[in-house]
Amino acid sequence: MKIIKTSILSLAVLTFFNCEKKEYVDKIYEKPEIVKEAAADFLSPEESLKSFYLPEGYKVELVASEPMIDEPITMAWDGDGRMYVAEMNTYMQDVDGTGTNRSISKIKLLEDLDGDGKMDKSTVFIDSLLLPRMILPLENELIVNETYSYDLWSYKDTDGDGVADKKERVYYNPDRRGGNLEHQQSGLIWNLDNWVYTTYNPVRFKFKKNEVIVDSLDNMPSGQWGLTQDDMGVMYYSSAGSENPAYGFQQPAVYGDFNPKGRLSEGFMEPWPIVGTPDVQGGPKRLRPDNTLNHFTGVAGQEIFRGHKLPPSTYGDLFIPEPVGRLIRRAKVKVENGKRVLYNAYDQAEFMASTDLNFRPTQAKTGPDGALYIVDMYRGIIQESNWTKKGSAIRPVIERKGLDKNIGKGRIYRIVHEDIEPDGKPNLIGKSAADLIVYLGHPNGWYRNTAQKLIILKDDKTVIPELQALARDNESFFDGLFNADKDFGIERVTALWTLEGLGDVDKTLITEKLTDTDPRVRVTAIRLSENFLKAGDTSFLSVLENLVSDANVDVVNQLALSLRYSKDDKATALLNAINDKYSNHEIVSHSVKESLKKDDSQLETLKKRIANRHVNEKKGIYKGYDAYKQLCITCHGADLKGVATEDGTLIAPSLIGSERVIGDQKKLSKILINGLIGSIEGVEYGIMMPLNSNSDQWIADVLSYVRAMNDESSVHRKVVRAAREESKGREDYWTIEELYNE
Repeated sequence: MKIIKTSILSLAVLTFFNCEKKEYVDKIYEKPEIVKEAAADFLSPEESLKSFYLPEGYKVELVASEPMIDEPITMAWDGDGRMYVAEMNTYMQDVDGTGTNRSISKIKLLEDLDGDGKMDKSTVFIDSLLLPRMILPLENELIVNETYSYDLWSYKDTDGDGVADKKERVYYNPDRRGGNLEHQQSGLIWNLDNWVYTTYNPVRFKFKKNEVIVDSLDNMPSGQWGLTQDDMGVMYYSSAGSENPAYGFQQPAVYGDFNPKGRLSEGFMEPWPIVGTPDVQGGPKRLRPDNTLNHFTGVAGQEIFRGHKLPPSTYGDLFIPEPVGRLIRRAKVKVENGKRVLYNAYDQAEFMASTDLNFRPTQAKTGPDGALYIVDMYRGIIQESNWTKKGSAIRPVIERKGLDKNIGKGRIYRIVHEDIEPDGKPNLIGKSAADLIVYLGHPNGWYRNTAQKLIILKDDKTVIPELQALARDNESFFDGLFNADKDFGIERVTALWTLEGLGDVDKTLITEKLTDTDPRVRVTAIRLSENFLKAGDTSFLSVLENLVSDANVDVVNQLALSLRYSKDDKATALLNAINDKYSNHEIVSHSVKESLKKDDSQLETLKKRIANRHVNEKKGIYKGYDAYKQLCITCHGADLKGVATEDGTLIAPSLIGSERVIGDQKKLSKILINGLIGSIEGVEYGIMMPLNSNSDQWIADVLSYVRAMNDESSVHRKVVRAAREESKGREDYWTIEELYNE
């Protein structure tokens, strides 16, 4: 019997090692000749499919189109693979945006009844909405946010007819966001850390079985249309307004906004359309001689692809829709000395590009079937009416090409590979928490995240022992042998966060996981140890001390990030020890610097003072605070009241309550630009040197901090720019008399 078992094992091993992995060729397409002024006529879905260019082996399949959907903007799946599609039915229905704010938009519920990947049934799940922009399926409800509002609403279908019949507000914020509809929040993604994040709004949410917990963050990144996460919960933001396709991805958002130089490789900002794109907001300066877009501008709806039904090399890549360029960028995320850097996957080409001028991709998503999905608003105008007014560069192009007439359609595509069959529909909602655990190790990130979410929403604590066992040891000899492609480490990571979502952060288990063989698990254990650090558990610092010398820089960096939550002197000593070793490391040294602010009482005072200000305003004030500490604190003091000499006289005047500080912003800006000399209120302080070598934004940030400490509004860089223009050519210092009598 022993011989037979050995023979079977030997045969299995031989079979395993003789299985060769398929290699996929990633050959880019041959570009068509650029048509500088292509026709803007609507194409049928079948005709539009012929307009796409993708690398060899990839193909586009139609999932849904008009009349089933109309002006789609984003989508999401529930646990059974039913697709919710938000429509902005009033978006730019003419060149002036007439009727944009009518509450007639919809969210559709699409279903694939026969499992062929195409949607067969469309139901209006919710109607009479004002430009819905965020949707999040939970277990048996859909969370929705509308434009101009921070409120979150829960919609449920209680009778199973595909139409929501129960509505409840689960988060209320009396403030209303003004401005145009593009510069507003998006996202609403359930992150690995069990918090739900959006862009712009510095508030995050935790959905429990019967409650919603709300938390605010001081310095989280903000963005416009699009938010995605990688396997470790690091999120990627984008902003069309600042023409920035990707940022905020160096660390989890909870630790603040950090965008080091060099995160985008040389040439990354240059897109490569295959058709003339004259309808660009920036006008001729944003076009090459062949009339194609020369710089990212309309970036939106980016996605870290975490599916398993495209070639493995695509996993973890960032796919960025560029609706103005009619293309999808595929970015490789490479880690270089601890810093994530993005590279175009192709040389002067894009993963997906179209010659159809109405192709307007606004969202990319990893599907339950493991394929990549694209939401195409399929329309003529993609710019909001603020930028299409009479006199704008783009309006004549819109009118000449008739783009304003192209409305009322929409498509959803999925990108597949000819050699890989997508999975079928999922069936998770009806499963018990125990039955969902197996999906925490699924090769498709959509399954892992959805299973984690559903287990937490079910709030079944009886599965905690099984989850603990999974997090502790999920890889036997045979598992490693016959499941060589399985990512056991990420399964342990997901199990640990699922336990956290159920309220179980076991100190013994977390301590064990700090020595896990997978650095991602060690990183996760450090993050979860923050629960003990925040509670003042100083004994845990001795356990963490060993990780200062960890061989993996990501582990050390996470330690530097997490130690900010301990007020103990030993945490400070550990941070200094990390800094001694990594003082020249761009990422780790930044983390240490930010965490050492935990001992900064002045910063804590500032945070309380500006707690109710907008997230972007806070960022500028915090930057101004850092600059003030580096340059101004020596004379003006930490409390801004001036530093006293031995005889009690001040080196510099107090900035608290000063009429110069709380008064005219432009005159205040001029003081920093050209400096100040002479007496102030009868006192001679010497010379304040000019700071005009710094940027307008730098000066605005410093002044915003000083004014914030006086409970005054921030200074915009435009004010500084105007002050600099008025002072152009001036070389002399200002005096108070001259400045305020000019």
